[in-house]
Amino acid sequence: MPNRIKLNDEALHDGLRGLPEWTYVEGKLRRELRFPDFVAAFGFMTQVALHAERLNHHPEWSNVYGTVRIDLVTHDCGGVSALDLELARRIDALIA
Repeated sequence: MPNRIKLNDEALHDGLRGLPEWTYVEGKLRRELRFPDFVAAFGFMTQVALHAERLNHHPEWSNVYGTVRIDLVTHDCGGVSALDLELARRIDALIA
């Protein structure tokens, strides 16, 4: 399982190269997704929740109708860790 150690700037930027849809905003990884309706958005969130639970790492997120905004940060280390990158990769795999 990925660790909860804060990534340095170089490791963070290296990790983001493989996650082109994610941005680094206010100390967190962020992605906003749009779905055709609330049911599709909520269904996606349910799938993410299962992965988050397996990793014991839970996103900060919001849902308004068909829009889901996800922020990933490891509060234990005060920044982005390898665990956030792993959850972002899993989220991207669900969309692909």
